Amino acid sequence: MTGSKAKKIIAAAVLGAFAISIPMTADARIHDPKVETKTVERKLPTLRERVAETMSMYRLPESEELFDPFDAEPQNFFVPQTLSTADTSIIGTPIATQAQCVRYLLRNNPNPNLKVSAEEIVAYYYEEGAREGIRPDVAFCQALKETGFFRYGGDVIPEQNNYCGLGTTGGGVKGEFFATPQLGVRAHIQHLLAYSSTRRPLMPVVDPRYSIVRQAYGSRTLGTWQDLNGRWAVPGRYYGQEILSMFRDVLIQ
Repeated sequence: MTGSKAKKIIAAAVLGAFAISIPMTADARIHDPKVETKTVERKLPTLRERVAETMSMYRLPESEELFDPFDAEPQNFFVPQTLSTADTSIIGTPIATQAQCVRYLLRNNPNPNLKVSAEEIVAYYYEEGAREGIRPDVAFCQALKETGFFRYGGDVIPEQNNYCGLGTTGGGVKGEFFATPQLGVRAHIQHLLAYSSTRRPLMPVVDPRYSIVRQAYGSRTLGTWQDLNGRWAVPGRYYGQEILSMFRDVLIQ
């Protein structure tokens, strides 16, 4: 055997042994010349994408997210017309006239302890109630019940312009103060809206407890005046029924 032939045989043996010694891995492929070779690249998520994915795992359900009364623009809304005294809804339109409300107040208290006239306080209820879709005649009756026909005598004093007991808890706690009678009426109407609707008020919020109610109730609302029993007033067993009874008395003035 010539030297050159011996070198070729030795080289072939070495290459064969080297090839056999290389382990086959899961990614090893035997190339078929008839099949086009494709390279697949795996795209790794960016840091921003990984953070977003992680945070989404801890996001509160939409119904449980904290309520922010200043977080959205006012929305258009529909107020159903109130047609009967049998309708006990908080949201609606008035049945009683302003004149009937004034006569009812003055018949029960000829000298209401107010900074404005009886006509003006009733007008405020109709203005603020109509704006937010809250029945103003029934809301006015709630104010009469809360203040004893504007005689007061409890923890709240007339100077507070607080006509619905906002913030009072008894034991001498006076509750909220409002700069003007109209702001006091607005706060009352907004507090009713907080219970009865998830829609935000059209005017800036002046009710200090508005967002507290909305956060507590979330997507839930109260539909009728009787639903305020034990919520607005405690124990308040017949609270809503007594307000509605006063409202029906207004209609016979």
